[in-house]
Amino acid sequence: MSGARFGSLLEGLPASPQPDELFTTLAALPGSRIERIVSTGQSSPDGFWYDQDWDEFVLLVAGAATLQVEGEDDRLLSPGDWTLLPARTRHRVAATAAGGPTVWLAIHAGELGR
Repeated sequence: MSGARFGSLLEGLPASPQPDELFTTLAALPGSRIERIVSTGQSSPDGFWYDQDWDEFVLLVAGAATLQVEGEDDRLLSPGDWTLLPARTRHRVAATAAGGPTVWLAIHAGELGR
């Protein structure tokens, strides 16, 4: 056996809204982490901004979301849209679709301790 792993980002999605976003680590590699995030209407708390020490590449796979990057206009994301957020780029999720799951693929690169 090769050790290869396979899966689907769209498998096992919740059928109804959840109280919190669901985070699943798909791979943890030296200095990076790949995860699936499933949102069901969640957004960042008022006044909260992510301000990470590492780069993050995000691809919206399904659903819809509004992303805010400090100092820029809001971005409405649709399936297939992606963004690269360099370290220390303050950002937040203003909204995600409430009518069904919003699925994100996030790649965190340069995380300390990985």
